[in-house]
Amino acid sequence: MIYFKSAVIGILFTALTNQSIAQDQPVVKAIILETDNEIADKLYNSGIEQFKNKQFNEAIKSFTEAISKKVGFEKAFYNRGISYFELKQFDQAIKDFDSSVAINQNPDSYFTRARSKELSNDLDGALADYGKTIEVKPQYAQAYYYRGVMKFNQKDFESAINDFTKAIENNKSYAYAYNDRGSAKRQLGDIKGAIEDYKMAVMADKTLAFAHNNLGSARRKNGEFKEAISDYTKAINLDAKYTLAYNNRGSAKYDAADYQGAISDFNSAIQLDPKYAYAYNNRASAKFKLKDYKGAIEDCNKAIELNPNYGYAYFNRANAKEIVRDDAGACEDWKKAAELGVESAKSAISICY
Repeated sequence: MIYFKSAVIGILFTALTNQSIAQDQPVVKAIILETDNEIADKLYNSGIEQFKNKQFNEAIKSFTEAISKKVGFEKAFYNRGISYFELKQFDQAIKDFDSSVAINQNPDSYFTRARSKELSNDLDGALADYGKTIEVKPQYAQAYYYRGVMKFNQKDFESAINDFTKAIENNKSYAYAYNDRGSAKRQLGDIKGAIEDYKMAVMADKTLAFAHNNLGSARRKNGEFKEAISDYTKAINLDAKYTLAYNNRGSAKYDAADYQGAISDFNSAIQLDPKYAYAYNNRASAKFKLKDYKGAIEDCNKAIELNPNYGYAYFNRANAKEIVRDDAGACEDWKKAAELGVESAKSAISICY
């Protein structure tokens, strides 16, 4: 019995000892491998971050790896296409947008493919893709706007107005669409309609210097010189280097018979752009009004030097030459102006015979 008890105790001790050893062993964890789809998603997210940081080449690499891991990864094709677009590699961008729309009719892919084609001078292809964008997503304001711009450039102003109107219907605060619709109306002689649209543009975005400038030009055309000068001033306050606005404000001051003020603005335009032929010619007109005929001739000389086919510069120089009794020089300039299409020069030539 004593032997038996000892044996039992020995067995119990051994069992407890083995239990203690087992608890000290390291715990083995199961390794769960990521699927290709999960890897693809991580690569895609990396590409998005790289794109946001303007690391477009790195983004392209990430999207490419993502595409290799996940079949039919439409979002990766689209965003790789956008990355190529930012790098102005339009052929590559178009290929990715092709893949995107083949997988899923993504309106953004149609739209950016249209932009890529337009910038590659495939204008028919661009128009077709803007149309496809609108077909897939009828409320896509930007597609209407950019198609309208293309039609404007093709001088199809009525169609442009229709597209700009559609853009505005889908985005009531679309300042660019209001501005460009105003410009199309102005091309068709609807000055009052243009003024209203330019007003809407600056209400939608007060920071658009060009919209203030355009409003000023429409008002000047309508004989509202004081209001035009105010609009040009707002444009200049927004952009102190806005050469065109200085020239235009000078022209409005000229129309309002403020010739010294006009010369001051033309001076500013010339200082900003010494090769701005229009400003020299306009300054010559103001000097002529102030009876500074020599200064007017000098400015016309400079305008003609910069643009040898500037008909109105020849015409203005002829008028100044006539005043200083250079009849032969005046006749020569009137003839040249007439050759360049200045109608009023044709009647002036009659005194040369």
